[in-house]
Amino acid sequence: MPVRLHKYLASCGVASRRRCEQLMTEGRVEVDGVIVREPGAQVEPERQEIRCNGRIVRPERNVYIALHKPPGHVCSSRDPDGRPLVIDLVPAELGRLYTIGRLDTNSEGLILLTNDGDFAHRLSHPRHNIRKVYEIWLDAPLQEADRSRWLAGIEDDGELLRVLDLAPLPGRSGAGHGYRVVLGEGRNRHLRRMATASGRTTLRLMRVAIGDLVIGPMKRASWRHLDPEEVAALAGRVAPDPRSDCPPNRPPRQKPVPPRRGR
Repeated sequence: MPVRLHKYLASCGVASRRRCEQLMTEGRVEVDGVIVREPGAQVEPERQEIRCNGRIVRPERNVYIALHKPPGHVCSSRDPDGRPLVIDLVPAELGRLYTIGRLDTNSEGLILLTNDGDFAHRLSHPRHNIRKVYEIWLDAPLQEADRSRWLAGIEDDGELLRVLDLAPLPGRSGAGHGYRVVLGEGRNRHLRRMATASGRTTLRLMRVAIGDLVIGPMKRASWRHLDPEEVAALAGRVAPDPRSDCPPNRPPRQKPVPPRRGR
């Protein structure tokens, strides 16, 4: 069956769907020797030869990685400032991988890497409502009025920033005053901006769950392959249609799968 060319390229691990569209626009994609630039172009992969940058594009084995990003690493394929990259924490023999979404340089925690463009698109698109859980430590406690503002939304730089849930972490550590925060759609530096707007300084920020997948005991810079059940669970976590009787997403499970060290 015909498929959209940019979607096929992404499913083969060439790049994200958006980037694949850019590659087409730049004239770097050929179908049967003819450059194809139209974003909506369709192809029949089993009957046509598809090339990107002169190399034949074929489906590859999909790879799904969970990794504990340490602070200081960048979620990008390259960095002009020479900072360490998240993708360099996994072996090169796994092939070309890219992160699903981002954690800012100073943050740490659970991040997913894959070469499956469809999977990445599904998890990153806002309409699929993949909830993410964070633990944030601040230099001063939030008051009840602050909690109400975080839940209702804080206007910052033309964007309404809000959280779905906010609860204090038990006890107080040397990292400051801790809170468990649940986000739906996240903006750039979402929680750090909310903290600043509330007159607080973020001392530490860690993502601990994506959907039902929790970071568990994974140490910084360690990684593991997701098992098929975890991939299926993540891929199936779509926001319920408001016209249906489907239940909403369940909260993250509390019993994590022990990590397998990648090295």
